[in-house]
Amino acid sequence: MQHNNHFQGVRGEEHWARKGAVSLFLWRKRGLAGSDAARPPVLLIHGSSMSALPTFDLTVPGKPDYSFMDWLAARGHDVWTLDHEGYGRSTVTDGNSDIASGVADITAAMEVIRRETGASSVLLYGMSSGALRAAGFAQAEPDAVSRLVLDAFVWTGEGSPTLAKRREGVEFFRTHNRRPIDRAFITSIFTRDLPGTSDPAVIEACADAQLSYGDSVPTGTYLDMTTRLPLVDPERIAAPTLIVRGEHDGIATLDDLLAFFRRLPGGDKRIAVLPGLAHCTPLGLRRHLLWETVANFLEAG
Repeated sequence: MQHNNHFQGVRGEEHWARKGAVSLFLWRKRGLAGSDAARPPVLLIHGSSMSALPTFDLTVPGKPDYSFMDWLAARGHDVWTLDHEGYGRSTVTDGNSDIASGVADITAAMEVIRRETGASSVLLYGMSSGALRAAGFAQAEPDAVSRLVLDAFVWTGEGSPTLAKRREGVEFFRTHNRRPIDRAFITSIFTRDLPGTSDPAVIEACADAQLSYGDSVPTGTYLDMTTRLPLVDPERIAAPTLIVRGEHDGIATLDDLLAFFRRLPGGDKRIAVLPGLAHCTPLGLRRHLLWETVANFLEAG
């Protein structure tokens, strides 16, 4: 199915993957002029509290330039994203959609991407708990990831102010598979580290988009991030890797990220701290710093 697009010259299509009884919503965007067939497709992985389209393909009234998918598609990329189990348009189950479930979701999505594109691997970007999902998939299926970007990533969680606060809810996460969200909560994602790094109109549009799916999201990634870190072994990440962090992001300390970075075995690895950005980098006022940094890395392969 095709839909209206934010950028002239970019088209969108929906696809569906199957993971057992679970249907997973996939969204694909390409330029009308086609994509560069020499490049693997790009797959974008969302985080714990916002599904795929509010994060990566957001429509903001009067502000047309907030879709990371459109921007990449206009550069010639074949861009995909998905709603994980329990999020967005994908099947809501009685599971908690933890990191391992998210890795399985990516595996199911890859079957569709391979079938539709003929590509055997992807350029994989994950944000926040999406970075944990992406790294887990890269660890499990190294041949399926050509290049890996970990944004707002957390390794051990040591020294993280956001996770310290989140641990107050561990008992709730253990006993409930979904947690409530509302407009104030979504706003806090943008403002908790440093207010003023995102446009208020963008925060409102993002909240509108996310709350259109309902008023709760799964607890699994929160439980994993507060009780089970580390979930990824850097020495098992074979793909060239970029670690990117908003300057003001409270989810992981720079020391934690540098320790992970040092243990990555490959010679093609980069780390970037982006000024003026906090946790939700793709929707920040200085989002183009992120977009350009990511694209430069993905296109270097």
